[in-house]
Amino acid sequence: MKTHKNHLRLLILLLLVLLACVGYMTVGVHFENQKLFAYAMRIRTPKLIAMLITAFAIGSASIVFQSIINNTIVTPCLLGMDQLYSLIHTAVFFVAGSGSFLAVNANAAFAVDLAIMGAVATVIYSYLFRKTNHNVLYVLLIGTVLTSFFSSIQTTLTRVMDPNEYDTLLTDLVASFSNVNSAILVLSVAVLALVAFAFRKELALLDVLTLGKDQAINLGVDYDRCIRRLLLGVTLYIATATAMVGPLAFLGLIIANLSRQFLRTYRHSQLITGSVLFGMAVLIGGQLLVERVFVYSVPVSVFITVGGGVYFLYLLLTQRKA
Repeated sequence: MKTHKNHLRLLILLLLVLLACVGYMTVGVHFENQKLFAYAMRIRTPKLIAMLITAFAIGSASIVFQSIINNTIVTPCLLGMDQLYSLIHTAVFFVAGSGSFLAVNANAAFAVDLAIMGAVATVIYSYLFRKTNHNVLYVLLIGTVLTSFFSSIQTTLTRVMDPNEYDTLLTDLVASFSNVNSAILVLSVAVLALVAFAFRKELALLDVLTLGKDQAINLGVDYDRCIRRLLLGVTLYIATATAMVGPLAFLGLIIANLSRQFLRTYRHSQLITGSVLFGMAVLIGGQLLVERVFVYSVPVSVFITVGGGVYFLYLLLTQRKA
């Protein structure tokens, strides 16, 4: 009965996402003019696909990360990928300048971001996980320390760099769907699909892993290996989404907890689906608001950050009361 209700709720969420997609693709479009219609579709389609991909990556990674840490008010941004992204772009602008190949070419920037963040994720969240005797809390502490470390270096570079370069850099550090490269979308889908395929067995064991280490081991699960691989997968998903559109720190916290509160289940197949659908609705609705109401004056990441901060306080207060 509970499963049937959740399937109905997920169907409602899917219809809401489809409605948001239709609204985003049709609001303000001049259907009577064929050239303007074709131009609008050519501009909006890549942005819509980018939002769907970003929601899929962050939504699924957030649920998995919360289940691994066994805490529903943590977010994958604690792994330090957002700050590493900011540091990479700041270093490029500081060393090579805003007119350099890496700063101008979106494909090259995406490749460099993904390569560096993927390498850091592999070293830290695979190797160090073994070195810390498979302690998830140690890994989380390492991620928090690295976040501060990357932020300190990035702040130092921005203080001594040219002011004009800094002004140009600021637009690069804000998550944006305005200028999305189609080639990046294809590569992002390929990376996410490859990671999901590689870790498919661990994903299938999520319901068992959340029972606890002792129970999972008793049921025949290689707990430490599964957790290590899932952490690596989460980091690669967040790295891909961040490299594609920029940092969206609070999005994962919002949509993962909305999914948990809306579905009230421990089945990860349903929770991940709900989180992804909530992410799509939030991003598409937010971008529609940015373009049609605020006329691009405020990026969607600002609304997500403010809303995420308020929602985080709400979660803290309600959990303490509970």
